[in-house]
Amino acid sequence: MRMNAMKRQTTPRANKAEPAVHVQFACRAAGIPDARRIRRWARAALADGQSHAEVTVRVVGEREGRLLNQRWRGRPHATNVLSFSAPHLPLAPGALGDIAVCAPVAVREAKEQGKSQAAHWAHLVIHGVLHLLGHEHERRHDAVVMEALEARILARLGFPDPYLQGRA
Repeated sequence: MRMNAMKRQTTPRANKAEPAVHVQFACRAAGIPDARRIRRWARAALADGQSHAEVTVRVVGEREGRLLNQRWRGRPHATNVLSFSAPHLPLAPGALGDIAVCAPVAVREAKEQGKSQAAHWAHLVIHGVLHLLGHEHERRHDAVVMEALEARILARLGFPDPYLQGRA
């Protein structure tokens, strides 16, 4: 599933060794971070050895989030973040895959969990990128590894450990 329907918002890379992160906005709502911050968060998760990687982050509304989750996971509701890895998609070499963040769910969760919008959005983007890099959290050991990695990346960005505040 390639999410090219909306125009990508990209900026030239200052450093050619940085990963390419494309951001698409398919929804407009309060609390959505700008493309610059989304790119920064995704690149933080790609920092180690992924300089030629390419990722698309698409910010979607409740309807598109629900449709994607139903189609790809068989669940009839929108979820906060979905990752679609390149091996399952017809993408260019270097492309890791696509991430869909459902804005209404992300905004609602941040409020419910008492987190700042920026901290929660950063966590969701990083979580999605780590899935593209092969990390999983279905088994307890894998979850511990992935959560620790998320916390380290978020700390480098100045955000608190989301697992000390509640679940993302």
